[in-house]
Amino acid sequence: MSFSHLGLSEKVLSAVAASGYTVPTPIQDQAIPHVLARRDVLGIAQTGTGKTAAFTLPMLTLLEKGRARARMPRTLILEPTRELAAQVEESFVKYGANHKLNVALLIGGVSFDDQDSKLTRGVDVLIATPGRLLDHFERGRLLLSGVELLVIDEADRMLDMGFIPDIERICKLVPFTRQTLFFTATMPPEIQRITEQFLHNPVRVEVSRPASTVAATTQLLAKSGRESYEKRDTLRQLIRSAEGMKNAIVFCNRKRDVATLHRSLLRHGFSVQALHGDMDQPARMAALEQFRKGEVTLLVASDVAARGLDISDVSHIYNFDVPFHADDYVHRIGRTGRAGRTGTAITLVTGANDVKAVAAIEKLIGRTIPYMEQPKGEASEVKEQAPVSRHPERHSHDRHRPSRNNRTQRPAASVARIDDARPRREPKRVAVDDGDASHLPAFLLRPVTLKA
Repeated sequence: MSFSHLGLSEKVLSAVAASGYTVPTPIQDQAIPHVLARRDVLGIAQTGTGKTAAFTLPMLTLLEKGRARARMPRTLILEPTRELAAQVEESFVKYGANHKLNVALLIGGVSFDDQDSKLTRGVDVLIATPGRLLDHFERGRLLLSGVELLVIDEADRMLDMGFIPDIERICKLVPFTRQTLFFTATMPPEIQRITEQFLHNPVRVEVSRPASTVAATTQLLAKSGRESYEKRDTLRQLIRSAEGMKNAIVFCNRKRDVATLHRSLLRHGFSVQALHGDMDQPARMAALEQFRKGEVTLLVASDVAARGLDISDVSHIYNFDVPFHADDYVHRIGRTGRAGRTGTAITLVTGANDVKAVAAIEKLIGRTIPYMEQPKGEASEVKEQAPVSRHPERHSHDRHRPSRNNRTQRPAASVARIDDARPRREPKRVAVDDGDASHLPAFLLRPVTLKA
């Protein structure tokens, strides 16, 4: 079955063929005809199933008629992260090669003036993160009254990042008669409420049950000590002993842990880059590009890289931390085993809290994740990483300095020798009302002659 039966225009079919795609994925096959029929669509599919093309291709066909007006975009696509928004823009550039459409990207970390100049020229497709979109709207530089089609992508990620109030506000700013496409991998109650409120008689397209994982991905657990240096040692063992590893993404729960692990892997000679939310946009895009091109083998990342990033050929995923939310596990390991390829996902488990989190994941995905047989440890490296101070924030060269209280202390014999060599001067003692005054300095004890 090819794309030709879906009702796409010749221009779009030509661009798809030039991109090398011949057979639509299940979500594309089921969703595209309904989008072209101007129906609201609720798409539920696991990550890596081609959701982006499921709305990009029919949008290009619909946009061949009509023209954009200044500051009034014809279509609006909302994404939770800058990386996802930039990725959708790349899809429009690739599939819209035969179209003369204006596409604008509104994300943080980029100049307002450059974005404003694009809006002034008129935009057919506006791709934005909720915060930056509302910034432009509140400045009076953007009108949403001309939006014909609204796409809310990765809705469950929007929920996790706290964007649902912004989404509700944006949905009230666009025309009531617009067409809405809503895509998500999971359906928590909050997302269900949003769909009931803002979608009108939607067609439900579900190609996999919510929160399922790709069958081609081998999932394993690895035991590790609780200390950070033990976890880093275990991770290095797993990476060095991995069979057929081309590249890997290592996920951490916290941004500071991403930076720490990145530095550690660099010290041990690994080819690695970091990606987290505190990096500026050019640095984040540069790190992703290096990983895509194979210039670095490892990408240490927070969950900013877990949702929807299209890195087609990732062989391994390592969860350095068990994710806080079970849904995040599904998205993390969805970065491997994409487009029919096989992949491996390994999660480090350190203690009772991790065991409970893994149990929640297993309940969500409906399967048991087995423990793997691990390679022998690297005792010398563990010793190097072992903490020698109860204050890890101190630099290593500070650990061997005497404490402030001990800097003036000397061995007893040395003190005795110094005291023996020093001439002794006995202080004069006088009787005062407050008792012994031996603690007073000598100059206060000198006799004073009072003049009559």
